[in-house]
Amino acid sequence: MKMTKMTALLLAAAMALTACGSTAAASSTAASEAASVEAAAAPEATAAPEEPAAETAVTYPLTVTDQLGREVTIEEEPKTLASGYYISTSLLIALGVQNELVGVEAKADKRNLYSLSAPEIQSLPSIGTAKEFDLEGCAALAPDLVIVPAKLKDSIPQMEEMGLTVLAVKPENQAGLFGAIELLAQATNTTARGEELEMAIDSNLAALAEAVAGTDAPSVYLAGNSSVLETAGPAMYQNTMIENANGTNAAASVEDTYWAEVSYEQILDWNPDYIILASDAEYDVDSVLNDAALADCTAVKESHVYQLPHAVEAVDSPVPASFLGSVYLASVLHPEQVTEEYYHAAADEFYGSFYGFTPESYE
Repeated sequence: MKMTKMTALLLAAAMALTACGSTAAASSTAASEAASVEAAAAPEATAAPEEPAAETAVTYPLTVTDQLGREVTIEEEPKTLASGYYISTSLLIALGVQNELVGVEAKADKRNLYSLSAPEIQSLPSIGTAKEFDLEGCAALAPDLVIVPAKLKDSIPQMEEMGLTVLAVKPENQAGLFGAIELLAQATNTTARGEELEMAIDSNLAALAEAVAGTDAPSVYLAGNSSVLETAGPAMYQNTMIENANGTNAAASVEDTYWAEVSYEQILDWNPDYIILASDAEYDVDSVLNDAALADCTAVKESHVYQLPHAVEAVDSPVPASFLGSVYLASVLHPEQVTEEYYHAAADEFYGSFYGFTPESYE
């Protein structure tokens, strides 16, 4: 029944995405992956998901509240957009308005997700980063709407003085991600697509929660980008990912709101069952396994050291596909309940439905 249950869950997720307007090819891929898990077992009966609500007409002028609590009036439906944040750019692609972008964040040409889903945006003018935003460059593009990270809150008044309409997003956790989806979907008149996106994420997380329910929760040390001596405490999104996968954060006592620096002694004291490297880690699994200072750590002794997927994008940040980080981690922590094939099928379904491609690599 274990594999039958997983098959049913994956088929249910595929059905949910299909009902939300996903491509037939992607749905077929997920269904065939699920069927291959246990061809002889019939999936448990699953109620058909509800159809998404009909498109709600957005009328302009439109006043919305952004994620800094600012009330912003958008006079007309925006035809040109500028995004100064990779998460908002990824969201705009998922909402299907990438062709309206006239400017994007710096280093967009380095992002694999863009090259796979919307390569044309990689040659758009850069409007900088949260640390070095190009106010003049952005204003010169004359976008109808600018989306920036909340970190740029001190620059927003100057943008408005330049005549720009600006929305700030702060998707630092699951609720924040959904808030950003709803905000940008309303602002760009794509509310139905936004609802489809949220439903897809919700259905995948619900299926995952059911799959890992009742399993023991191993301790997980999530190491940072720069060093194994950096970790994510409970205030970071990565903690949510660990909890979604039914693990416990070894660094639960850390109070930092960003990557915290710790010592080898502290890691050995926590003695995690698993060490998971961040997607964008600048070191590799072998370097941790061969680190003499960690030789007595349970995770190292049992070779339970892995790196989160990064071939398409970093899934340990709150991008639309961030739930895949939880699914992957669950396949590591609970391989009998969540198989590698299940993770692959979930990735195929989601990227196919909202980004128009099937990953060639799942690493």
